[in-house]
Amino acid sequence: MASLTGVSLKLTPLSSSFKPTQVPFLGVSNVNSVSFPSLTMRPGSFRIRISCAAKPETVDKVCKIVRKQLALPADSSVTGESQFAALGADSLDTVEIVMGLEEEFGITLEEESAQSISTVQDAADLIEKLLEKKGA
Repeated sequence: MASLTGVSLKLTPLSSSFKPTQVPFLGVSNVNSVSFPSLTMRPGSFRIRISCAAKPETVDKVCKIVRKQLALPADSSVTGESQFAALGADSLDTVEIVMGLEEEFGITLEEESAQSISTVQDAADLIEKLLEKKGA
């Protein structure tokens, strides 16, 4: 059984003949399929990418850890979209952030996974994935 809450699906076509479309799935559960009857496409005309965002509390914890590791003021804006580099993090800072995340969440991040993290949301999504695997 799947349950989605507050998720949106964004279709971005590769061809300029289509207009981008957003479809909200607020509070929808037990979805077996979703159809778009007004959308007609040629095979291979666009790509779709669906990602499940981490829980808000996970994103908040990651924001707190990033703020602490980078010694940012408490009122500084750190959100899921915040990029570590834009917050002033260098490669050493990123390693320290990863170590803080591992300690806080009781996980171990593989080096190649850690290198793919560039935003707070990337980190939170990866943490959720690892925690799900750990709990299974």
